[in-house]
Amino acid sequence: MKVIPQVARVYIGCATLAAGASVLPAFRPGAAVPWGTVALLATLYALCELPARNRVLGRALGGSVPAAGIGSFYPVLLAAALLLPPAAAALTALPGSLLARVEESPAGPRRLWRAAATALAVWAAALAAHALAASAALGGGAAAPDLPYALLPAGVAALTLCLVLTALDGGIRATADGVPAGAAWRGLLGRALAPHAVHGLAGLMMAVLWRSTYGPASALFVLLPMYISCWVFAQYHRERAAHQATIRALVQAVDIKDRYTRGHSERVGQASVLIARELGMADERLDVVRFAGILHDVGKLGVPTRVLRKDGPLTPEERRVIELHPEYGHEMVRGIGFLGEARDAILHHHERMDGSGYPYGLQGDQIPEFARVVAVADAFDAMTSTRSYSRARPVPTALAELERCAGSQFDPRMVTALVRALARHGWQTSVTADEHERDEALRAPSPPRDPSQPLPLPRTQESRAMEPRVPQAARRTERA
Repeated sequence: MKVIPQVARVYIGCATLAAGASVLPAFRPGAAVPWGTVALLATLYALCELPARNRVLGRALGGSVPAAGIGSFYPVLLAAALLLPPAAAALTALPGSLLARVEESPAGPRRLWRAAATALAVWAAALAAHALAASAALGGGAAAPDLPYALLPAGVAALTLCLVLTALDGGIRATADGVPAGAAWRGLLGRALAPHAVHGLAGLMMAVLWRSTYGPASALFVLLPMYISCWVFAQYHRERAAHQATIRALVQAVDIKDRYTRGHSERVGQASVLIARELGMADERLDVVRFAGILHDVGKLGVPTRVLRKDGPLTPEERRVIELHPEYGHEMVRGIGFLGEARDAILHHHERMDGSGYPYGLQGDQIPEFARVVAVADAFDAMTSTRSYSRARPVPTALAELERCAGSQFDPRMVTALVRALARHGWQTSVTADEHERDEALRAPSPPRDPSQPLPLPRTQESRAMEPRVPQAARRTERA
């Protein structure tokens, strides 16, 4: 469960109070609110979101309903913004937003935030639409809509909805996720403009049909293309889930083969995202850099197990085999199209800024950006993880070592970004299962020794040979 920072709780609280103030005029005595239309639109929006929340309905639809809150049914809300007074329009967003499925915990604050943000956006869209006389432009009954003028209030309402949601989403990213202020809003508006323009047209069609002689029932036909787009989006999410499963299977195979570094790949992925976010990378690149960090050692599957687990110095031939693992990994993922830049990171994450790395001896900016990110994340986790063959270094010590090697081995920008990110978010170090079991055994009280039994013999070379062998490659990474 993710803990919501205090500043984010205050931000959510302020948004909730603002949303409450926006709907309050609808309940004042004498307020001209068409409650029948409000109830119908609110119920319609809630029913649109319900299949994503209800597992039975989701399975009945083939598991193809995406999570709510992606905007697939915003035309209903934009129709409400064109048909209703601002306070009443904001009310239509509340039931559906509160029913929407939440993927992450804690669910309560997330639902409250979604409801408050959506209500505020619809309220602002209705204000903009009614300032441009949207109600008159829609016509009604036998009166034809005023086209093309009606496109103006509909377009302004959609743009206002987009702007308000973007502004609020950027704020929650900055407060809850710790994204730097300069990067919190970057790219949000550009990605949202086109979908909201389409939603604005669909919302206008719904509002016109709602006011026509055919009545509200005819407006439901507008939702058919929305459901089709919802289904297409769900297929994308299912494909993405299949990608995630593929990556998990590869990582599990590496962990089984090199059990001393269990969990290392996931932590490198997390550290890589911290660095990339601090550098202000776009959201779509954050997923790819996480894949790069998770899969950076997938080439170990091509390295003989006896070499990975060898205890003692590697021979020149064994070292050459170890140094082939980036190329093995690159070949393994060459055909996986969604990895994108991650493939270059897998191939080049052992290159050094001074050109003394491998496999190709690239230097400086010749090394792909993602490879420079993963190199820092990889070395940092290796130094701060407790394993059966080495104790973890404290985070400040590991960061000092990275800073010492910045410029020669690591990109100074990446090291600085990691230092800043850890100062903001901290880092949870981990231990392997083997180390945990050993520590638990050491903490347990020793049973009294039987005097009739001989004393234990000191460890010899032969007894050490029976113990699990330390992967020399991982030890070298830790020393980096």
